[in-house]
Amino acid sequence: MEPVTNAETVVAAGTGERIERILCPVDFSEASVKAYRHAHSIASHYGAKLIVQYVIELSEHFSACYAPTAPLFEETRETFTANGLRDLHQFVDIPGCNPPECIAQSAMTAPDAILSLAQERAISLIVLGTHGRRGFDRAMLGSVTERVLRHATCPVLAVRDAAPDSAAQGPADAPVLVRRILCCVDFSAHSRRALKYALSAADAYDAEVTVLHVLDNIPDSADVGKETATAMEDFGSLFPATAPRSPKTHLEVRLGKAYQEILKSAAEMQSDLIVTGVRGRNSLDIAVFGSTTYRVIQLGAAPVLTVPIWLPRMV
Repeated sequence: MEPVTNAETVVAAGTGERIERILCPVDFSEASVKAYRHAHSIASHYGAKLIVQYVIELSEHFSACYAPTAPLFEETRETFTANGLRDLHQFVDIPGCNPPECIAQSAMTAPDAILSLAQERAISLIVLGTHGRRGFDRAMLGSVTERVLRHATCPVLAVRDAAPDSAAQGPADAPVLVRRILCCVDFSAHSRRALKYALSAADAYDAEVTVLHVLDNIPDSADVGKETATAMEDFGSLFPATAPRSPKTHLEVRLGKAYQEILKSAAEMQSDLIVTGVRGRNSLDIAVFGSTTYRVIQLGAAPVLTVPIWLPRMV
């Protein structure tokens, strides 16, 4: 896998948020292969440590859950873990990718194991695959990806598997290229933090960034021209006055339903990455998550990086 910049490049502290430890949970699916390649690419560009995790959910194995004795349960769990670690080493043995640290675990639920390891290892970024489905399927609100997105204390990159007829479908061993980044903002604090990650990724990959604000729920009586002009002025609040905006950073205002306009913009610019902020676990309810971030992840082709506002400041 050939990064756009030198594989040893580390993003300087002054250019944006640092990514030092990446966790990539996998389940050996095609989505996991794609997520692993993205995680490996990011680790190469940031000089970050990559940890790949495989969780064997004991709740799905009758023989483990109903072992007659504690020693037999422990023996069964150790067998699952050993087999999982063997399979994990085979999974990460991909030409062109340096082997990461591999961790196989037996646990009752995958999300809890992922979140626990992320906290234990002070993970900077979680990268995981998600299976795309058309439409807003409420049944997916119990998925591993959704639970990790809701409760992780670090940014999460959700990498969708491409549909068979998708233009995004490509060779499994194709290098990960990030040339165009779409950063969605609403001028709140979480938008500013998301923009820092977008600009950091742009630095790492020498990519262009389009900063998008969508005028959503605008009344029919509103002066759209005035609202647009105000939004263009508000973009200035997102950028430090001491740091001039890069010529590779573009500003855009659209009118319409937020998730629809985000998807349209991403498709038109052939975005390789979408970055958005979320307010945190207390206000990230089904209505907010489902109507915007969740739908962008489910319906879009590009990976989506969600950045929670309540992150501790990284040093």
